[in-house]
Amino acid sequence: MNVEQPIIVGLDIGTTKIAVIAGRKNEFGKLEILGFGKANSNGVKHGQVLNIDETIKAIKAALANCLDLNPELNIDEVYVGVAGHHIKSLQTRGDIVRENEEEEITQSEVDILISKQYKTYIPAGDQIIDVIPQEYTVDNMPNIIKPIGYSGVKLGANFHIITGDKNAIRNINRSVVKSNLRIKDLVLQPLASAAAVMGQEDFEAGVAIVDIGGGTTDLAVFAEGILRHTAVIPFAGENITNDIKTGLGVLRSQAEQMKTQFGSALANEAKANAYITIPGLRGMPAKEISVKNLANIIQARMSEILDFVTYHLKQIGMDNRQLNGGIVLTGGGSQLKHLIQLTEYVTGLPARIGLPNEHLAAGHIEELAKPTYSTCLGLILKGYDDFENNRKVFEKGFKKVEVPADLIKNTTEITDTVLAEETVAEEEITRGERGTLKGFWGVFKDKLIDIFKEEEDSQLS
Repeated sequence: MNVEQPIIVGLDIGTTKIAVIAGRKNEFGKLEILGFGKANSNGVKHGQVLNIDETIKAIKAALANCLDLNPELNIDEVYVGVAGHHIKSLQTRGDIVRENEEEEITQSEVDILISKQYKTYIPAGDQIIDVIPQEYTVDNMPNIIKPIGYSGVKLGANFHIITGDKNAIRNINRSVVKSNLRIKDLVLQPLASAAAVMGQEDFEAGVAIVDIGGGTTDLAVFAEGILRHTAVIPFAGENITNDIKTGLGVLRSQAEQMKTQFGSALANEAKANAYITIPGLRGMPAKEISVKNLANIIQARMSEILDFVTYHLKQIGMDNRQLNGGIVLTGGGSQLKHLIQLTEYVTGLPARIGLPNEHLAAGHIEELAKPTYSTCLGLILKGYDDFENNRKVFEKGFKKVEVPADLIKNTTEITDTVLAEETVAEEEITRGERGTLKGFWGVFKDKLIDIFKEEEDSQLS
């Protein structure tokens, strides 16, 4: 282990969960996870912190779980992901005139150019979250990726500026500060996810990352190694759950359980004669729900989300020729069955699931490699990008902390006490057999599903 590397902590404040992950790069440049904790998120809606007190409780719970797993950790600074409907982006251009045209352009001059863009006029009530340079120009030479080493009179660049609502950002700041933490930096969630699930070749080939969370779906488009576009789509996993709840007349917790365990993004792939048996409330008869009907509801909402993705790609003129890497799906919502096929059908682009295991050190538990934690792991990588390029000040003399045994493969999986109460264990179901189902309200006395297969299924598949 390289003891000279800092421990960087990512905090993902999401609509459905809040996750804290502490990591450090090893001698091979891979992330060793030193701490991991999560908790239910009750104060966040559509990616925005609405209830500060509830959010603070959830952050503290996630932090406590992380420290219980590894008491040696000392967490006081965090990289925080930001998302929500309020996020907007704009394109601008900036230039500076150099004092000595004969000398080579230095990193400090590039930093000055970038810092000047924070003074760009934006609507009242908004604030600039990030300024991302695209192509640079030196005098009359365009499309320069790295201007350091060039010489000339004028240094300029095109910039992608990300803005957000001041009140929304203020609520995030308050929640983190009142949880006894300091924000090292705010990072747009799709950019963090992109850092976790993609390599340099993906950025150069051209790729659109679609991060399907609980409250929002975040889009980031890269081409030739440069960020071309960002957008926030106001539909995500929660909308699918609400559609199931309303369309099938079930409880919200039941809808979420059906979505994650039996849901499919393609109705044609669902068995026509498979049914989910939902126990009735207070003596009411049990309800049988067709798996095909469930898939129809999911497909309708997911197709709408992907239509938005297609719309944004057309708006910026990106198609198969510019996006050779296709679409990378990540986030909790990307775990739906047959989502890759639906994405390819709707967008006409090749698709894959983006897993954050590319940058993870070997030997970690499988839980950490789920797309659910892409943002959190990406925040750590963003922190290392700041550290390696001297963009932020980090403390000296880093403490040596070992990877806890619970985060190493083939050990007992860690349990989140906050989520344990609401988790329903998936059990193998045999035909004609009935048992008790723990969860939902703690009083249901039937198994979750009875699947009936008929001879017609073979003709439909």
